[in-house]
Amino acid sequence: MAKVILICGKICSGKSTYAEKLRLENKAVLLSVDEITLALFEQHIGDKHDEYVEKTQNYLFDKSVEIIETGMNVILDWGFWMKEERAFAREFYKARNIECEFHYIDICDETWGLRLRKRNDAILAEETSAYYVDDNLAAKFGALFEMPDKEEIDVWVRQ
Repeated sequence: MAKVILICGKICSGKSTYAEKLRLENKAVLLSVDEITLALFEQHIGDKHDEYVEKTQNYLFDKSVEIIETGMNVILDWGFWMKEERAFAREFYKARNIECEFHYIDICDETWGLRLRKRNDAILAEETSAYYVDDNLAAKFGALFEMPDKEEIDVWVRQ
């Protein structure tokens, strides 16, 4: 039976790079909220951001089940910042008898700050498409992130 791997970690912690590596190793389909929202709205979602993210996540939960039913593994790359989100996801798949694994990308604050600056520079130079995260947004995201407990995580990846 196919399984779903859920990538947990702060924005710009290396989740997408890690998810791409897992995609190749596990012959999996990678589903990313950022990929969809950036493709549809670029940097310009504005006040509707949270609403569109929630709708996209709900769509991808349902799509992941459809893909798993075909026998393909799935990787969800969208952070799972809050304990409640992680519990919901685990229960969602458990209720459908689908194996799920949480992988947490653990990154120290210093490395996180360096990666944010590097990514922002690449965005400004139009070398990548990702969300630009200024200092205020980084502080907001940092405050929202709830560090997972060891019991929540199946694979702990230190950066």
